[in-house]
Amino acid sequence: MSSLALVGTEASLAWQAARKFLATADIRTCPDMASLLAIFASGAVDFALFPVYNTREGEQKQQFRFFDRITQGYWVDNVVLYSQISLGVFDPSQPPAELRSVLGTRDALSQSEEYLESHLPHATVITVADVQTALATFGREARQSVAVLDSEERLRGMGLHVLEREIAPYNRTRFAVVGRTLAAPSGYDATVFTTEPLADRVGVLVDILGEFSRRGISIQDLRTENDVKTQKLRIYLEVEGHIQDPGIAAAVEYIENRVIQQKGAMRLLGSFPRVDMRTKHIRTIGFIGTGAMSRWFAERLRGEGYEVLLSGRQTELRPEEMIARADVVIVCVPISVTRATVSRYAPLLDSGKALILLAGESEENLRAALAGTRADVEVMLVHNLWGPRAATMRDKNAIVVRTAKSGILCSEFESFLYKHGAGIFHDTPRRHDLLMGIGQRLPTIISVALAMSLHDNRIAGEDIASHCTLTSLYPILAMARVHSQNPRTYAEIMATAGDSSKIARDFVKNLNKVIALADASAIPALIDQINANTHTFDGHFLETCMQQARAIDDVLSRML
Repeated sequence: MSSLALVGTEASLAWQAARKFLATADIRTCPDMASLLAIFASGAVDFALFPVYNTREGEQKQQFRFFDRITQGYWVDNVVLYSQISLGVFDPSQPPAELRSVLGTRDALSQSEEYLESHLPHATVITVADVQTALATFGREARQSVAVLDSEERLRGMGLHVLEREIAPYNRTRFAVVGRTLAAPSGYDATVFTTEPLADRVGVLVDILGEFSRRGISIQDLRTENDVKTQKLRIYLEVEGHIQDPGIAAAVEYIENRVIQQKGAMRLLGSFPRVDMRTKHIRTIGFIGTGAMSRWFAERLRGEGYEVLLSGRQTELRPEEMIARADVVIVCVPISVTRATVSRYAPLLDSGKALILLAGESEENLRAALAGTRADVEVMLVHNLWGPRAATMRDKNAIVVRTAKSGILCSEFESFLYKHGAGIFHDTPRRHDLLMGIGQRLPTIISVALAMSLHDNRIAGEDIASHCTLTSLYPILAMARVHSQNPRTYAEIMATAGDSSKIARDFVKNLNKVIALADASAIPALIDQINANTHTFDGHFLETCMQQARAIDDVLSRML
């Protein structure tokens, strides 16, 4: 039988956490953290459990310092428990204003501080290690003026009347479990480190965080404090992923060798199944469509702990079956069949679910989704401006088109995008389609037409660079990109409906006008047109674009 040590008494919150972690464990209680660590270090127990975070108090700083004294073992798991604190009294007829003392453990009093300040500001706060033992010292008369903080069950068990329930709402405590061996990867993990005391160095914290960030590794927790002995900086980090993940291992190696320049400076405290103190409303996400983009999103959603189901024309799991199991259904199919797919499957979603469209055309697809879903099915469109070759969402743009039916499930998916670094821009359906004419449809049409023109004039690729300025090389690069990737993707972009087609038609009209002026050598008219165009944009926009262009020129000039 496995054994476990904790600080607390039988039936305390720590005791409940221990039973949740290992129901059959031989539990040994300790009076304080020093005793807990001593019994774990001696090898007398297999696990040690202690609180590290509370949603009302924040981190337990004193507890974290005890990690320095654990020379054997690893942080291997977590237990999160809801703590329901109630206010009990012996005499229910006693007016609250006449209660002279409030009795409770340090944690219960701290977590109830807001309530006590508002309702019992006159009462003396008495901190005890064990409420039941302390009450035994109170005489009959003294008990009439004392209030007690504890769970409703324990209050009634001690013969008290519950005066008020749930005086500290949203109260959850996270307990760390320390074991002898490193936990194996679960697929949804977190890893914790602490640094050795660090010598002064400009930007060391930013540089350490940057090595995780640039690899797409999210940081869940961070704190810094000065080492008690040396007063040098120490950093505590919790990141997403397991220490065996290549990205984390590479980040640690680089930080030790290049940033801190001290081998062993990043001390591994442990890896464990990730704990999320936030409330999640989505459990299962299903995809209609099994292409590369669906698989790209599925991999990252699984990394956030969601169950992901893929369904399509050739999968054993049919879309109809998937829809019945999923909380959120995502349509991710070619642009040309998105509307038909939405019309076919939207009516199958049950109430309380969400339909999210990963699509490049908004108005018609959303119209079909809103018409086909039940009144209480959420609907939203997301247009991700990156492809499946992207390593991360960091610094990529995502256009989000919310509707009157977008709700908490859609917001959770949007939070997923934000967490992974996407720049989120909200549009109306019409504005999205119009801007996509500028951002995608028109540039793609120009790239294809440019390649056709080069062919018509028998101009080979190797002839272009010698006759291009860096600025005129930009459309050549865009043309090459379009013609070196999946042609169906770009064909779908050019064939989008909605107001994006208006942009292309307006461009053709204006292109013919400019060509006519150029053929007529109408230089003053062309100058006037350029000046008129300049006034369309503000100075900040033009200056920002010039800075970006100069940066691109600098890169291109080194490559040519």
